[in-house]
Amino acid sequence: MSADAAKELENAASRYAAEAIRLDSQGARGMAIEMYQRAIATLIKLAKLYPDYNLNKLYMERALAYQQRIKALQLAHGINISEKSQAATNESNHGPKMVQSLKASYSDLILEEKPDVKWEEVVDLEDAKRAIQESIIFPTQRPDLFPLGFPRGILLYGPPGCGKTMLAAATAAEIKGRFITVDAATIMSKWLGEAEKNVAQLFEYARNIVINENTPVIIFIDEVDSLLGTRSQEVGGEVRVRNQFLKEMDGIMDKGKKNLHLYVIGATNKPWCLDWPFLRRFQRRIYVPLPDLKSRIEMFNLYTAPLKLSENVKVEELAKLTEGYTGSDIRDICQSVQIRVVAELFESGMALDKTSKPREITMNDFKEVLKFRKPSISKDMIRAYITWSENFKALV
Repeated sequence: MSADAAKELENAASRYAAEAIRLDSQGARGMAIEMYQRAIATLIKLAKLYPDYNLNKLYMERALAYQQRIKALQLAHGINISEKSQAATNESNHGPKMVQSLKASYSDLILEEKPDVKWEEVVDLEDAKRAIQESIIFPTQRPDLFPLGFPRGILLYGPPGCGKTMLAAATAAEIKGRFITVDAATIMSKWLGEAEKNVAQLFEYARNIVINENTPVIIFIDEVDSLLGTRSQEVGGEVRVRNQFLKEMDGIMDKGKKNLHLYVIGATNKPWCLDWPFLRRFQRRIYVPLPDLKSRIEMFNLYTAPLKLSENVKVEELAKLTEGYTGSDIRDICQSVQIRVVAELFESGMALDKTSKPREITMNDFKEVLKFRKPSISKDMIRAYITWSENFKALV
């Protein structure tokens, strides 16, 4: 086996798991479950591709632990767990049977929740928010004002960590709708059977909610390029899944369904990878850029609010120092400075005293962290997004 390829999969699973744990600790159960599912899928892929890898048993144990955590979160959130998912949770075999039990069924593919992200919590992104209002929020509130219909497909594209998922969730909350999140990479996983049927079932389920419960639905598909991206080579199953998705998108945009409040929001970090037949189904294509100075100030205020800061910490200066950083980068910087002062407390031996507290965070702490934390997005990548936007954006 290729050690580099295995290491890449290991690193990906580790990133997904770390993000899941972070979201879990913050109470973002829906997004945490999605990240746990991605970690499981990546570990399964590792075991599937490299069955003789000596760490597979450990990875299957981790996958089982993540599956059990998903079950606990689903129960806490009042989500029904299918018999197949229950069997996967109780499975103790760490060999091929374990891999088989963790294959995703339709119920594993989707997560339905009622987002509690408020519209005003989405910092800045005024162009994106206005386009979303015109395409989804206004038509939902007054469909009678849109005799020619309204967009059902929205594409959010831009650098990772800039708020695409939060914007989609806030939209669902604003229209008091159901929010169904789907992991496109899982749909297209080669070990996943009946993917074509799962796509059809997903859209049928969403349509039934809209029609029978008179409730708008947003289907949010993250990493949509995994599902609808260009392929140099495709197997028959992939072609059928993509064609089924195309058929379903055409179905919800049918001219005879002017008031069907079923929307598909796709998010991607690689819009240039999308096939044109699918791209044109997303009638609104909205760039979600890096935060500007004003947004970075708001983000630093938000993320440092629970921290104990010294008077010498100047948020405006921090915002200027972090030009080119994503929202996720800024959150990670604030987390790192807190870890820095907590680590000092432990190293001093005072942490064992439950009454002890970390010292105040100073401006120097932020500057020291910034020495070792560079932006996660390069200038070349930003130029690529701007170039693609000039050719394909559709804000109105």
